[in-house]
This record gives sequence, structure tokens and C-alpha cells, in this order.
Amino acid sequence: MNRFMMLIAIVLTALLPSLSWAGSTETGQEVLPREDVIKYADKLQRDLAARGANIAIVSRVGRDPDDLPGGINYTHVAYWVYSQMTRADGSTYKGYRVYNLYQEAEDDSVSRLVQDSPADFFAGAYALDAGVIVPDPRLQKKLLGVIASPTYTDLHNARYAVLANPSDTRFQNCTEHTLDVLMASIYDTSDRNQIKANIAAHFEPQPIKISGLKRMLAPAASAALTTSDHDAGIKTATFGSIARFMAQHDLSDQIYRYTQKGATGF
Repeated sequence: MNRFMMLIAIVLTALLPSLSWAGSTETGQEVLPREDVIKYADKLQRDLAARGANIAIVSRVGRDPDDLPGGINYTHVAYWVYSQMTRADGSTYKGYRVYNLYQEAEDDSVSRLVQDSPADFFAGAYALDAGVIVPDPRLQKKLLGVIASPTYTDLHNARYAVLANPSDTRFQNCTEHTLDVLMASIYDTSDRNQIKANIAAHFEPQPIKISGLKRMLAPAASAALTTSDHDAGIKTATFGSIARFMAQHDLSDQIYRYTQKGATGF
């Protein structure tokens, strides 16, 4: 192996921990005891129900925080919708259904929309730590309408990129899809180009610092690590940037962090 190829191998080995942080995958290897995950997920469901949340934006920690870029606290974001659920025996109960965008297991540059349970959402999580946004009642109603409509799936772009540019239509990740649905609800539009124009005008994404060498070589490690939809600087949608946007525009009822000890300020 010549020196250049050795350099590529070294850089690519270092890339995945520092760039593959999105965590938008279905249940993988479980890190925490399953019973702890189930209890925690149920506690968060009860907390949301007690707050009267018919829908919430919830995020999870899928990687060691020490491996995450600056400004990133959570690695996967989804809508939790209060719904009537059906057990295996046919009986029904009220609980939250989670609306996710997940990467395909066989090709992480492709995504699909998946509904699962709160316990499934946290399966494989690195820590039982969630960021939670409860939209204001008016916006909750509008979000529920969009999620129940064809717009929810129409806004899905299966071309996945970990660091997708939220104002560009070429790629998408879980947080960007969450943001697109949010903007569709706020502005009463299903037009993708109009949604992207509104994001560019009103939403401030999170800057991500990546060296030029890593950025150049990243797609060789995975097509999902492309940054071709960005200019010189890289900015992407994160749970934190969505929380700041909603707080700034008075769109949230509550924003908080939820751990095994309960709710704290975000």
C-alpha cells in the first residue's frame, strides 16, 4: 500500500465516529437493558400525556456524546403522535406512535418512513436521554393534519445524507424531514420548493466543523456522508436548531430534556 492509500485508510477509519452520528437507523445492537428502555419509554409517554401533548417532537442519543460534533446533542428526531393502539389480543389502548425516517440497513444512503413504538425508538440508544418539544396547541392540530395527509409521505426524499442541507432538495435526513413537515404545517403548503425557500429565509441551521480533507474523502467511506449539497460551510438541521427556531417564533408550548430522573430544562 503506497503512502497516499495508507493516508486514505487512516482518514476513513477516523471518519465514521466523527461523521456518522445521525443515528437514523432502526433497532440495532442494544446497549442498555431492554427492561430499562421499556420503563423509560413508558415514563416519557405518561409525561407527555400528562402535559396534554397530542403530538411532540422527540430526539434520542444514539452515540457516545464524546463522538458527536460540537452543537450536536441528539442523533435521531421523530414525531410522537398520541393514538389508539391495538394489542396482539385485539384490545385497544391509548399511547404514542412514533413516525420515523430511518436509513435502510443494506444501503445507508437510502431512507424510508417507518412507524414504531416508543420502546423501539429508544432500543439501541446510547443513553436514556431525550430532547422533547411540545408544540403549541394550534400548531399541534396543524401538524396532526399534515401527518395524516399525503403531504407527510410526499415530503420524504429517500436520498439520505447525514449532513443534509435543510434548504436544499437533493438529500434529506430524519431531522430535515421533521423540519419539512413542520414548515408545511406552519405555512399551510405542500410545495417542496416553497418549504425550502421558507427554511432558507427563516431557519438557522447548526454549523458543523469538518476539515477539508475529511469532507473530501468522506463519500468514499459512505455515500451517506456526502456534502455536495453544501457550499463552503456546512450547516444542517438538528434537534437544537429546531428547538431554537420554535422558541424564537413562539411555536412551542414546552421544550425540555427528559432523563430517567424526569424532566429538566433544555
